[in-house]
Parts: sequence; C-alpha cells; structure tokens
Amino acid sequence: MNPIIIGTGVAVGLAAVVLTMLGNPANMGFCIACFLRDIAGACKFHQAPVVQYVRPEIVGLVLGSTIMSLANKEFKARAGSSPAVRFVLGACVMIGALVFLGCPLRMVIRMGGGDLNAFVGLAGFATGILIGIYFLKKGFSLKRNYNVTMTEGFTLPGAMVLLFALVTIAPALFAFSKAGPGSKHAPAMIALVVALVIGALAQKSRICMVGGMRDAVMFKDFNLLSGFVAIFFTVLVGNMVLGNFKGFSTYMQPIAHASQMWNYLGMVVVGWGSVLLGGCPLRQLILAGEGNGDSAVTVFGMIAGAAIAHNFKLAGGAASLQNGVYKIGGIGMNGQIAVGIIFVILLAVSLMNLPKDE
Repeated sequence: MNPIIIGTGVAVGLAAVVLTMLGNPANMGFCIACFLRDIAGACKFHQAPVVQYVRPEIVGLVLGSTIMSLANKEFKARAGSSPAVRFVLGACVMIGALVFLGCPLRMVIRMGGGDLNAFVGLAGFATGILIGIYFLKKGFSLKRNYNVTMTEGFTLPGAMVLLFALVTIAPALFAFSKAGPGSKHAPAMIALVVALVIGALAQKSRICMVGGMRDAVMFKDFNLLSGFVAIFFTVLVGNMVLGNFKGFSTYMQPIAHASQMWNYLGMVVVGWGSVLLGGCPLRQLILAGEGNGDSAVTVFGMIAGAAIAHNFKLAGGAASLQNGVYKIGGIGMNGQIAVGIIFVILLAVSLMNLPKDE
C-alpha cells in the first residue's frame, strides 16, 4: 500500500472531523457537492436560503493543488476533451449527489458518523462504477486533450482567487444563510489553510473516490482504495474520541434522508457519471488546479447542476420530526423525473462515445 495515499486519507478524515468540531455541519466536514452548492447559492445562482455560503474549503483545495503542481513542475495547461459533454456530465453528477445529499467524500464521512443511509449510497455508488467500467472495457472515451495556453490552465484557480478576494472585500455582493447548513461553518481562514494542505496532499497522492474502486476492479490495484478506507476509519475513530458517535442507524442522521431507493439511485448516477468523467468531484477540483481545463469545465457544470437542482426542486430533503411524526425525507416528483432523464443522458453518452465500427 502507498503510504502517501493512506496518509492523505488520514489527513482528509482528520480535516473533516476538525472542521466539523469548529463549526461545519455535522457529518459534513468536507463535501464537494454541498460546498459547491453553497457557493452557487452565495453567488445567487439559486435562491434556497439555507444553503448559501462561500466555502473557503473549495478555494483551498483548488489552490493547494495549483501550488503543489507548480512546485513539482506538474502544472500543465490542457483541454479539449469533449468539454460540452463534460459540462453536462458535471451537472448530472451534481444533481445525483444532491438527490443523495452528498458527494462520494461526504458519503464516506457519513459512514464514519454512523449513517447507515450512506452505506446504501455506497452500494449505489459501486453499482454506478461497475456500469461505467463496463463501458470503459468496451472502449468508452471522451477523446484526448491538448496543450493549451496558460490562461486556460489558470481559469479555475484564478476564479477561486477572485471569488475569495470579492467575498473578503465586498461581502455584500453575496448571499449568506442565516439558518440551516449554510449558516454553519468553521472560521474562514482556518478552513482555507486546512483545505490548502488537503489540496496539496490530494494532488500529490492522486486520491480519488471513484478511481479507488475502478482500479480495484479493473487492475486489482488497491492503492487508491486504501485512501478511501483510511478516511472512513479516521472519521469513525475521531467521532468516537469526541463523543459524537452514537452507533449505526438510519434514523435522523444529520442532513440526510432515509428514502433508500433514492439514496441508492442518486449515487448510481454519481458513480457512473464520475467514471465517464475520469474522476470523482474531489478529483475534478484537484485536476482543475493542475491546469486541466476539461476538469474546470466539469466543475462549472457541477455549479450549474447545483443551481438547477435547487431552482427546479430536484434535491433531496432531509429527514425530520414533524409534530412528533418521523418523516424519512427524500425527493419529490421533479427529482424522480430528473433522475430518470439523467439515466437516459448517461446511457446516451456512454453509447455514443464507444469506438465506431470501421
């Protein structure tokens, strides 16, 4: 096993526990989907009042990757691998994640917090990855990318610097939640510094939630998967030490629902779409930090997906107690229809990008 990957997993798990202790929502120390959704809300791309905040963690992850890749002479500006398709896939993955209420990273963090609903999501995630692997073995490809100008490579890192500068200098330009998950956050500078370290480590180790399962199935290589496991056990032990672990249960988990079919299907979308993209949402941020313009387009697609999910009421609703009655939460008809449409989109993309018969 690669000690750098395991060490990165431990660091990610510790960061999630510490940031939660310092104010981030429970079982959400790090969530790429949730944090991009909050940024979309802060920029007023959607109007859901409880999920609006410029998350410094996203800025730090991208810039940490940029700094490490520049230091290692691995920063390479490249793009041109089906950018429009990647934008659409990014939006689809985001909608799937918000149906489940979390990206693959938050799925593992939720598992470490005792949320059995996340284990259902894991089953869906694995199913989606297996579907994606089937098409990879058939020759699926979004084609190669090409060397481009440095302007392209610095697009997302530059956007992150501008975003953080604007929210620091002119916060009135943005919307901020006064209640709900968006109102809960660790101190901004601490979150930024922690994320810078994690971004640098993730760039060095190439850790990826999707890549771990893909490599284990296709190549019997468990290195990346060891990082996945390290995050889980670090979060689990951290919660036990802090007294936050109350056992494994599906009942009233923080910012989660117990509609198991949609937990499963939402993460099928995330797994399948991420395999087609070549990496999970975390990996897309890290690649964009390295100068990959295609990953930057994917991240912009995720932000658009978050806006779509909340503007059109596609996202999952958390379980709740209403007048003493337990409501399992889940998604409404709009979200259910959207998941069905996304499956059609993923199948179409998968089939249309197979090798053509001569």
